[in-house]
Amino acid sequence: MPARARMRQFEQALRARGLKSTAQRDDIARVFFATEKHVSIDELYRAVRKVSPRVGYATVYRTLKLLKEVGLAAERHFDDGQARFEPVEADAQQHDHIICERCGKIVEFASEELERLQDRIGRFLGFVVGRHRMELYGICAACREGRRREPRAERGVHRV
Repeated sequence: MPARARMRQFEQALRARGLKSTAQRDDIARVFFATEKHVSIDELYRAVRKVSPRVGYATVYRTLKLLKEVGLAAERHFDDGQARFEPVEADAQQHDHIICERCGKIVEFASEELERLQDRIGRFLGFVVGRHRMELYGICAACREGRRREPRAERGVHRV
């Protein structure tokens, strides 16, 4: 979904809650929607300060919480103990995550085979699976080969 459409959704959500669209909220939302990784509040705060130096940490926190409440952000908790957030799109496909235990790289992936297996396991155990969350942990190729680099998310969801 284009950034403008996401911003319109955010503005509509603000109006529905009787809140005003402010320059700082808009800057925070724009930076968040443009992020290419699963971002912590601290990381988002530092990125927003480059655009809006006077923005406060509490404003970033409250805006991210609001984005989550209106369904435009999803909160994830990986092994590093920090809450991380990713933009959510209404038509987004189900995806899972694989995380490098050395550099923190997070890759999103989707697997129809895995979805079928989860449904089969659910049926076997007498459940109808409504949702799931999967995180795989390991060591990425770059770290195994000694090519350390800054952790970053791979763009897009990889089909496997």
